Amino acid sequence: MATNSEVEMSPAEVDALLSRHETGVLALARDDAPYAIPISFGYDADERALFLRLVSTPDSEKREFLASTPRARVVVYEDDGDEYASVVGVGTLERVDLDELTPETIAQYGEAQRPLFEIWADDKPDLDIELYRFTPETLTGRTVVVERDDE
Repeated sequence: MATNSEVEMSPAEVDALLSRHETGVLALARDDAPYAIPISFGYDADERALFLRLVSTPDSEKREFLASTPRARVVVYEDDGDEYASVVGVGTLERVDLDELTPETIAQYGEAQRPLFEIWADDKPDLDIELYRFTPETLTGRTVVVERDDE
């Protein structure tokens, strides 16, 4: 029989987890329809903001959801044997206009793993690459330790 202990993370622990990871899951909701996708991101602990580069095509479900300015959740987690940690941010994605980019914000997008421009086997003239900033209204984390009985 396993027992669990669950501890809420401090803001510093949340920042540390987000700073050491570059991937997570973005979940969007519109009306009664959910949509979730894997993402890569850069994280700024001082601003507590995630920077995302999202690629879509004109007929993609992703583009439909992003156009509706949906509520969003970002989930980042790690699993290390008997310890599991996760961070959840809740808020709204903000599209960043290219005119508003500064060298500092460009550096944040550089932290994301997904390259700004990708090479595709086939020509993708309608490929849309948009930059987003996610400053969560709430940002919480938990650590769960599973203590297993030796058998």
